[in-house]
Amino acid sequence: MIKSNWAYPTTVWFGSGRIVDLPKACKTLGIKKPLFVTDSDLVKTEMVASAIQSNNKNFIPTKVYSEVKGNPVSRYVTKGVEVFKSGNHDGVIAFGGGSSLDVGKSIALLESNNRPLWDFSGEGSFWAENDYNESMAKNKMSNPDEIKPIIAIPTTAGTGSEISRAAAIINEKTNEKKIVFHPKMLPTLTILDPQLTLGLPPFLTAATGMDALAHNLEAYCASGYHPMADGIALEGMWLIKKWLIIAVKEGDNLEARGNMLTASSMGATAFQKGLGAIHSLSHPVNSVFNIHHGLSNAIFMPYVLTFNRSAIENKIAKLSEYLELKNPSFNSFIDWVLDLRDKIKIPHKLSECAKITDKDIEKLSPMALNDPCTPENPKKTTLNDMKLMYRHSIEGKLFN
Repeated sequence: MIKSNWAYPTTVWFGSGRIVDLPKACKTLGIKKPLFVTDSDLVKTEMVASAIQSNNKNFIPTKVYSEVKGNPVSRYVTKGVEVFKSGNHDGVIAFGGGSSLDVGKSIALLESNNRPLWDFSGEGSFWAENDYNESMAKNKMSNPDEIKPIIAIPTTAGTGSEISRAAAIINEKTNEKKIVFHPKMLPTLTILDPQLTLGLPPFLTAATGMDALAHNLEAYCASGYHPMADGIALEGMWLIKKWLIIAVKEGDNLEARGNMLTASSMGATAFQKGLGAIHSLSHPVNSVFNIHHGLSNAIFMPYVLTFNRSAIENKIAKLSEYLELKNPSFNSFIDWVLDLRDKIKIPHKLSECAKITDKDIEKLSPMALNDPCTPENPKKTTLNDMKLMYRHSIEGKLFN
């Protein structure tokens, strides 16, 4: 009999206008002096100012750290830890898209651990010294000190970082996007307020929505055994099928925004089972070419699906039936993905986003092969396979 560990411990406060409960969330977790982590654009918005003001009115002095941009690099975390310690903060409020959430979680992790960030990546020394499954089961810490509580508040519906134990951070020395993870990086409490996503422009709504689809889809197809994750992923994809196009075209549709936030969190809940080559191919182009992560996932999706066909055809046929596609089959699902991308204006080819040469492919492919998402891809991949998938995505050629 297969043995596995499953955990879904994050508390989620969902609903329109729930951002007003931020002071209550701080008090619930005993946070008296939080560090508010957001990005350099969001910090200028009224919703950030309002959240800070609400905390201050409730006698919760809140300092802002906003040295964060998309595809975050390690120095954002290092500087954030310095700010956290110098301000004697006792918790993190991570507010924004996946980059802000990942940096905020990483700050909380490093603040209480005297180890380099990369010790917590897949090949890092922490996971060489500790059994991952045992750590997941026991929420084992690397030292006696607890990670300070984390409140996560997403303003995009895609990464699901608000409900995951991982963070994607670029190592500036190697220019590689690394996945840092630890059971205690899981946010203690998450506020899902669809009102915070109403201002998201169509392109970002589309790209982050496709990121949510990639998470649910790859979790569903991943090689691990996790029937609970499979069920969550199926429902997450059903919500995306119903609501993503509406969210892109009707940005002020609160119901669509709320359902996409839910689907995003479901994807991150499900991908504790694993991901796959869509993400393996994406991470290198995110770090080297600074392409939006959700956009690259959306572009690679049909190429990876058709590459994996022999290993996932039956599962995808079942998925297409669940999604109520016409003539449910593997082919009908591919057609649906292509049609969805077209309707929300996702480019068909990687070459539409960046000029990638054969020399670049030689550099990117080993990075993709060594990515921590690769082992759970349902079909075993080689270095040559990665090169082929990059070339097919550049040329716009699906695998037969």
